[in-house]
This record gives sequence, structure tokens and C-alpha cells, in this order.
Amino acid sequence: MKKSLFLSLVLILIFAGDGNSYDPKENAITITTIYDNYIFTEGPKTDWGYSCIIEGKEKTILFDAGTKGDILFSNINKLKVNPKDVELVVISHIHLDHTGGLLPFLDENNKVTVYLPVSFPDEFVRKVKKTGAKVVSVDKPVEICEGVFLTEEMGGLIKEQSLIVDTSKGLVVLTGCAHPGIVGIVKRAKEVVDKEIYLVCGGFHLLNKSEDEVNQIISQFKELGVRKVGATHCTGDKAIELFKKAFKENFVQMGVGKVIKISE
Repeated sequence: MKKSLFLSLVLILIFAGDGNSYDPKENAITITTIYDNYIFTEGPKTDWGYSCIIEGKEKTILFDAGTKGDILFSNINKLKVNPKDVELVVISHIHLDHTGGLLPFLDENNKVTVYLPVSFPDEFVRKVKKTGAKVVSVDKPVEICEGVFLTEEMGGLIKEQSLIVDTSKGLVVLTGCAHPGIVGIVKRAKEVVDKEIYLVCGGFHLLNKSEDEVNQIISQFKELGVRKVGATHCTGDKAIELFKKAFKENFVQMGVGKVIKISE
């Protein structure tokens, strides 16, 4: 009994450390999909749009905000995510399926910094500022917190920025719709942070691409050293199946409720 008590005390001291409680998620980065037109976990709602929450880095980040605030918050509640934990918000591009839930979110939590592409309309920026949130207009690649970067806006008619998360396994590239071209975004990510690509996930906007065109993109992914792929949202069913076939066990099935955990 004495030996057992001694071991228990040792474990308590190890995990107590400087007085902070031990958290098994402390050394993991998690990406939770909270808005998507595909489902992964039964219970939340699906709708055309995309949003996810990134935890485990210096700050908790909301990437895009889906289309409808009521669905966004319904899913947040179902998935037991606390919107008050979010400290940074990144919006990829101006389309409603990525911005529609932003103002409702900021009504709930305005103690955040919102990173918008520099091309966003002044009226939109004013509405965000009116909530009390701080706004940063992104006109170049930037590190928004330790190990998390933005590509800056890319593209012509539809301008879009993507998020890069530096992990122990390589870079995770998160895209809203990839309107500027998913291959170009991956290349840009490697220019911003000179490391190998571990995972590319989000919308790839390949709905209107032929099978040959999608296979060319897959080949370019492999040439760029992309290890895992989580294609969803506007990628298109046909293109998703082609990525799944090509990447096999390295294809990550996405959808609302999907949690990607990357140990650090």
C-alpha cells in the first residue's frame, strides 16, 4: 500500500508541474469541421459552406464562418465547441458560404482579431468593426500567431487567402474554396514556410474539372510531396473520389464533426 501511495504522489507531482492541470490535448493540434455540406458525425447539420476551428497552437482560430449563423451555432453546440475560446478569425474570401456566419459569431464573441483579405469591400469591413472586433487587412504573407501563417490573397477575379499551420509532421494547408487554384496555393504555402506539406484540406473548387484535369492536379500534389488530402465542400463528388482512390489510406474523410488531431 505504501509503495502504491508513493507512486500516486509522484504521478500527481509530475502532472501538476507548476500548478497547471494536465491536459492530454495540450500537445496536439486539432482541426474540427463545424460547417460543411458533407457530414462526418451524426447529429450536426449540413449546409453549403465551410468553417473549422483550429486548436492547440498559441491561439484558437476560427477559419471561415459558413453560410448561416443559426446552423453554425447549432453545430458549435452539438460539437461542444466553446465560441468564447476563439481568439483569431480568418476569412478566406468574400463569398457568402464563408462569410455568412461571421457577424452572428461576432455578436457572440467580439474579443477577437479578424483577418480579412485586403480587397474586401469597405462596407463589409465597417460592419465587422462595428461589432467591436479588431480587423486586420492582409496584403502580404503574415504570421498571425506562433506557427500559423496566411498566404496573402491570391487570384484574379475572386481573391482568396489560405491558412498554413506549421506542425511537427509538416505543414497543414487549409483552403476555403481554392478559387486561385489549389496547386498554386500549395506552392505558395511552401514559399511562405519552407517545409514539406503534411496535409491539404478544405474546398478545392474542382466541380467543373474533367477527370483528366483532376488527375493532373493529383499528380502535381504528389510531385509537391503532399502526404495527406482532405478534400471537401466545393471539391465535387467525382473529384473527391479520384483523390480518395489516389491517396488511399492517406485520404482524410471530411465533413461536419470531423476532428483531425496531429500530435506535437
